Amino acid sequence: MASVRIREAKEGDCGNILRLIRELAEYEKLLDQVKITEEALRADGFGENPFYHCLVAEILPAPGQPQGPCVVGYGLYYFIYSTWTGRNVYLEDIYVKPEYRGQGIGSKIIRKVAEVALDKGCSQFRLAVLDWNKRAMDLYKALGAQDLTEAEGWHSFRFEREAMRELAGK
Repeated sequence: MASVRIREAKEGDCGNILRLIRELAEYEKLLDQVKITEEALRADGFGENPFYHCLVAEILPAPGQPQGPCVVGYGLYYFIYSTWTGRNVYLEDIYVKPEYRGQGIGSKIIRKVAEVALDKGCSQFRLAVLDWNKRAMDLYKALGAQDLTEAEGWHSFRFEREAMRELAGK
């Protein structure tokens, strides 16, 4: 098995991250919802006050191979706040290219996010998964995550831009 490195994303990774975001959206059958651009990823993740943080998984070339590292996965996260438990981290996306799944790369990304969360004093690590993605749910449970829909009956909601405009009276 090739050597894998999990590292913090750099601004120059935004093209690869966007490509992987699109692959994830296609896998989730939601590609039409991807509106983000490489420029927005750069501005929002690498400015003075980043809106998100990102890890990338790289396959490192064997010694003597001419090509450089190849980005095969990512985990995009940000910090949130719980009025009950304080600091939390939310993993918005985790994705590993299909041909690299089953090698522990996703688990390594999740473990690194957990490490970052603990270093920042977070009490919880949250994420969401589509109800049909049993493989991901099984992985999260195997790593110790609790399914809040099963355990507590929580449902996730969102307001889209038009609904926000109406709410804000704009």
